[in-house]
Amino acid sequence: MRFTFIHIVLVFISCQVLAQKEKLNLINGNELYQKGNYADAEAKYLESLSEKPQYFEGSFNLGDALFRQDKYEEAARQFNYIAQNAEDKSLKAKAYHNLGNSMLKAEKLAESIDAYKNALKLNPNDEDTRYNLSYALKMQQQQQQQNQDQNQDQENKEDQENQDNQENQDQNQDQDQDNKENKENQDQKDNQQQNQDQQNQEDQNKQQQQTQQGEKISKEDAE
Repeated sequence: MRFTFIHIVLVFISCQVLAQKEKLNLINGNELYQKGNYADAEAKYLESLSEKPQYFEGSFNLGDALFRQDKYEEAARQFNYIAQNAEDKSLKAKAYHNLGNSMLKAEKLAESIDAYKNALKLNPNDEDTRYNLSYALKMQQQQQQQNQDQNQDQENKEDQENQDNQENQDQNQDQDQDNKENKENQDQKDNQQQNQDQQNQEDQNKQQQQTQQGEKISKEDAE
């Protein structure tokens, strides 16, 4: 990933600057920033703002120092404050530019794209911002495609699970039906056997009765 970042640097110190603590702290913070001592630079920028809370240059470079420490959300708040409150058009454009960078690093692509677009509205000729916007849009497109692929995979998984569940349900229903039919057939056989046994018993009883009657008649005939 390649994108530009803007930092405000005061290139000379006048007697008037030395008399103003907020600017002196800003310059001292810039020196620390250039040496890579971002935490110490942050402290100096905070001292500068304690002298003059609406010192936009101090807020801007404080945002830079926070950004370099990977404190992207905190950095974004500084740049957004400047973008919303500064009257200087150029400063507002730079603030939106760095706000876009902070949101991009925080993986908030929609907010990043909006910030870059606002920067270009204020400074349409800023090619660095245009490049960053193009990069963020490409990242957003890739993310959307990835989300679509994930959603499709999830839908396919759910469809397969539903199909498997339906097949299992159908198999269970078929098995239940087979079991029911088998039970009915068995019950029918049992009933037939029971009826047959009952009929046999009745026939046997009838035969016994006939035999007994025959024996009785024969005795009477004999007499």
